[in-house]
Amino acid sequence: MQNVRMILDVDTGIDDSMAILLALKTKHVKVEGITTVFGNTDVVQATRNTLQVIELSGVPYEVPVAMGAARPLYRDWKGPVTHIHGDNGIGNCELPLPKGKAISESASDFIVRMVNENPHELTFVFVGRMTNLALALAKDPSIASKVKRLVIMGGAVKVPGNVTPAAEANIYGDPEAAHRVFESGIPITLVGLDVTMKTIIGEEQRLHLMESPAPGNERAAAYIGEAFQFYFGAYDKQNGFYGAPLHDPLAVAVAAHPDLITTEEHYIRIETKGTMSYGATLADLRRSVEVTNTSVGVDVDSPRFLDYFITTLKS
Repeated sequence: MQNVRMILDVDTGIDDSMAILLALKTKHVKVEGITTVFGNTDVVQATRNTLQVIELSGVPYEVPVAMGAARPLYRDWKGPVTHIHGDNGIGNCELPLPKGKAISESASDFIVRMVNENPHELTFVFVGRMTNLALALAKDPSIASKVKRLVIMGGAVKVPGNVTPAAEANIYGDPEAAHRVFESGIPITLVGLDVTMKTIIGEEQRLHLMESPAPGNERAAAYIGEAFQFYFGAYDKQNGFYGAPLHDPLAVAVAAHPDLITTEEHYIRIETKGTMSYGATLADLRRSVEVTNTSVGVDVDSPRFLDYFITTLKS
């Protein structure tokens, strides 16, 4: 198994927290840093949640956390998604106050420095808005050619969006930032609703995650169970089923095990001007194109992914 050196960018809500735990508990992944952004909650709360989840994980090495953008590049932020993620972003679960704190460096500066110090070594996994990476690219466009791979949880290419008929939440949250990233030349794998909506976790798996935790993992197991209970309830109210898709954890999983998904090569463009289509991730599905910029996930080995997710979180 090839080792993966990862930088994770999060707006730490419930599924982000599960993605963080998955990354930190995957043996061949080394999380070199986590950057935070507005989205599911405000960036200050997202940063606090991130620090709490890192400490909850029991990770044996230090993980720097850099706080990032508090709003989109050009538009007003519409506020936190409390009906899905709770008032504090993590399902109103109470975790101990973090002992650590964020580094003084901003997320975009941290990204620029880390890429330049480790060219062609770092895999980026972005599971929130693209704002921090867009700001980093504005500061140093050369980093685009030095990132090993960027895995994005976002978009909906052949399926409907989840905030509008056309747009998925992470892209819709800052389409101008996403546009800058997709046009940058970074090698991108898109883990969008085309595949994440096929990774539903339910009550049976939630209970299994809480059962017989490994020594030292008791508090994490209790958090996972409680947070998922809130998340499932929110999905039940909104979508009529008690369970949830594992959006953000799938992106981490694909960075760690790329063969979990089947991909197609497309040139993805981000709609930034339309009214009905604002935030859409558009591919020309009429014909094959000579120039592409994204490997788009179109299918996923859900049983294998769920087994990896549950086994790793119980470790």
